[in-house]
Amino acid sequence: MASGNPPQQPAPGARAGTVLRHAKIWVVPGVLSALVALLLSLLYMGGILTPSDHLHRMPIALVDSDTGPALPGHATPLGAEVAASIVANSPPGQVQWRVLSRAQAQDELASGKVYGALEVPEDFTRSVAALTTDRAFARPVLAALTNPGVGSLGSSLASQITQQAAHRSSLEIGKQLLAAAPQASATDQLLLADPVDVQVRPGHPIGRHTGLGLSAFYYTLLLVLAGFLSANLVHNAVDTSLGYADSEIGPWHSRRPTLPIDRTQTLLVKMGMTAGLSLVTTSMIMLATIGLLGMDAPHLPLLWVFSFCACLSVGLGVQAINAAFGGIGQLVAMFVFIALALPSSGATVPLEATPGFYRFLGSFEPMRQLVGGVRSILYFDARADAGLARAWVMIALGLVGALVFGFAMTRYYDRKGLTRMVPQPS
Repeated sequence: MASGNPPQQPAPGARAGTVLRHAKIWVVPGVLSALVALLLSLLYMGGILTPSDHLHRMPIALVDSDTGPALPGHATPLGAEVAASIVANSPPGQVQWRVLSRAQAQDELASGKVYGALEVPEDFTRSVAALTTDRAFARPVLAALTNPGVGSLGSSLASQITQQAAHRSSLEIGKQLLAAAPQASATDQLLLADPVDVQVRPGHPIGRHTGLGLSAFYYTLLLVLAGFLSANLVHNAVDTSLGYADSEIGPWHSRRPTLPIDRTQTLLVKMGMTAGLSLVTTSMIMLATIGLLGMDAPHLPLLWVFSFCACLSVGLGVQAINAAFGGIGQLVAMFVFIALALPSSGATVPLEATPGFYRFLGSFEPMRQLVGGVRSILYFDARADAGLARAWVMIALGLVGALVFGFAMTRYYDRKGLTRMVPQPS
């Protein structure tokens, strides 16, 4: 207990050097620190160093709108030949070309199901054929469409893939044109050798105040951090208030009388407070990001409800883990909700460009699910098929899982008689 008596001169005690010379004091923090540093380094750097080397079925739309007619000696318009060549010449397993109509491709871009698109326009064959005549007024065009809503790196990788495929197609067409026009001038031969103009355009534009498609990731990170930190603050504050932990602020130390309360009731208190504070943290995040900083954010009521549920799911999960694992619970929760979740979120580096281990984590780690829901609300008009439906399902599973796991563990400890009562200081 805090005392009003004058401070007394402390009795001579152990010196720091004496304590530091004992090997046992180094073992636990040393081993844990080394393992945490090693695991974090492997987790964070292992997923970002070579995204191009780990491409795995990255979905990209391929649109052939070419209406022909077919050139002499060709059975189909050039657009069909270009599309077939792109699919056939892509490295197996790296890109999942989705051959779609223009309307279908636009729908997939608008729902974040593809990272980009390559479109062959309607007049492609006619414009290529005109190059060997005096009727050519412009170069044929292939359009590489970006999708910044899926993240700047994912959209950039898809854009590189579509541009490379378009340039290869241009060179193939150039060989055919040069063979058909052997008497062309040197200047015309340069044009015919690489005749297609590859134009990069936004396939699904997003707002200016979106951080080039990164606002969804950072907003989700704020939700996870708020839920994680708030839950740990509640955990420590409740234990202090109930007399199960000391309170130290600077040089002031106090210890409250221990309140007889079992683990289940304690967890109920912590979860109740976490739910209440999630209302506050969610509102503060939206006030800061949208009200003060001007982040583009449509569907505000839906965004607030989703953000609250996301914060609550993380917070209750942290409380359940703390209740189950005790002193190391905060470290375990840090790995579950942050260390493993960040590199497998697919928000900065798409999961299709990461090693298989991260794709496995992304199937259940919470941040991956939350990023999909936030992206849907911020960039894709809150479409259910853009990730919002899956996010709601995973939030519900997270809430139920936290309640079942947390209270199952505390009830087990209580039935075993593993109380938290500690002796009172004399």
